[in-house]
Amino acid sequence: MSRYPNGDRPPADECRKMKTLALFAFACGIGFADAPRILYSKSFPGSVPAFVSISLEQDGSAVYKEAVNDDYPLKFKLDLQDVAEIFRLAAKLDRFTRKLESDLKVANMGMKSLRWEEGAVNNEVKFNYSLDEDAKIIADWFEKIVETEQHFIRLERTVKYDKLGVNQSLLYFDSSHQKNRIVAPEQFLPLLDRVARNESYLHMARERAARLADTIRARKNPPSP
Repeated sequence: MSRYPNGDRPPADECRKMKTLALFAFACGIGFADAPRILYSKSFPGSVPAFVSISLEQDGSAVYKEAVNDDYPLKFKLDLQDVAEIFRLAAKLDRFTRKLESDLKVANMGMKSLRWEEGAVNNEVKFNYSLDEDAKIIADWFEKIVETEQHFIRLERTVKYDKLGVNQSLLYFDSSHQKNRIVAPEQFLPLLDRVARNESYLHMARERAARLADTIRARKNPPSP
């Protein structure tokens, strides 16, 4: 059936516009499909969580999971400066086409996987322990993301279900934040604002949440020189 009843068709210039938009959308789709993606996972039975995975797009979009079929993945966005550094490290590691495992007899530190996806390209390397400094650094970047999302999960749970535990969750988060172990801190702002503005939480928790929110916003919007 025609999309235009009674045989009516749009003017020729409108047809050309529609075709141009369709071609543009198609080209963008191809571009997005071919854009590189880095996937990190770590399997460590006996630890909590026993499995984590992170998918990172070049535009900073990221997804964190604690199971292969996680029903509640966390989606957030990394700073482009951090993303650029992670992709730079991946390039130094030849986009994961070479061996990184040291083969040294060391304790089990969790089997880590790094995968580069770009169009038809799909490179993956796994290692328990590596002597390569760039491999150590990129693994630490992803560990920081894991730590960050675990703080988010803990804080979100206490904010919703354990108001007396919120201050302790904020203390843990504050400690990691001061040690520069938190990435994409802006994702915490809705939770921090909720605590700071709600008198049902402990006063010390509200003060700490407000201070942390101010610190994060100041980082995001530094004063003009």
